[in-house]
Amino acid sequence: MSDREHWFEDLASHMKDAYLRYSFTKGTTQEVDFILDTTGAKVGSAFIDVGCGPGRHSLELARRGMQVTGIDVSQDFIDIAHRNSAAESLFNAEFQRLDARHLINHASLHAKFDFAICLCQGAFGLMVDDQQDVEILTGIRRTLKDQGVLVLSAFNAYFSVKHHGDSEFDALSGVSHETTDIRNEFGEVKSVDLWTGCYTPRELRLVFNLAGFDILSISSVEPGQYSNADCSTESPEFLVVAKSR
Repeated sequence: MSDREHWFEDLASHMKDAYLRYSFTKGTTQEVDFILDTTGAKVGSAFIDVGCGPGRHSLELARRGMQVTGIDVSQDFIDIAHRNSAAESLFNAEFQRLDARHLINHASLHAKFDFAICLCQGAFGLMVDDQQDVEILTGIRRTLKDQGVLVLSAFNAYFSVKHHGDSEFDALSGVSHETTDIRNEFGEVKSVDLWTGCYTPRELRLVFNLAGFDILSISSVEPGQYSNADCSTESPEFLVVAKSR
């Protein structure tokens, strides 16, 4: 495995623990509450967290008694997740560095999980090639047992076009690009490029169908405010709940 497989790794390497200071990471408890209520997951259920970052959702699920495996392309984030799970003695959470694009061929994780989550543009939303999004979804499908449930957030293309005046939206690819400054734990600033794959509900239905899922619901959400709200142009993300077939 090469040292760098994805542009996001350099960003994660700079931010490390400072990632968890950003406002969009502060709604973890509400998000997990909604996920568990929506899926009906019972204590002891097996979850895979795809694009887990430093493990905030994985750790919260583990605190609720779930068996959790978190994967992320960033070794720095995996190290943070390991450290935090050890500090809390959460032995029901494990983490490994793995590019989500490789799940499709990672047989040791296939048919192992009752539920999957892929949130906050974790893996799925960070690809500039929509075929890779299909590969990631297909890989997630393979990790699930029959009738397993996936909860995934995707950036709202309508919102990006309407509200992100400082970003460049490529109408052909559906990818939003922006340059922004990020800070590490020492306050050091680094200018980085961000690419976010954006979707409409229609496109999400198509890509999930290709990957072997039946969509149960799509709702408009924002970090820390997950709900069953109708799809709109005014919320930054769509939350998809889907069942494998």
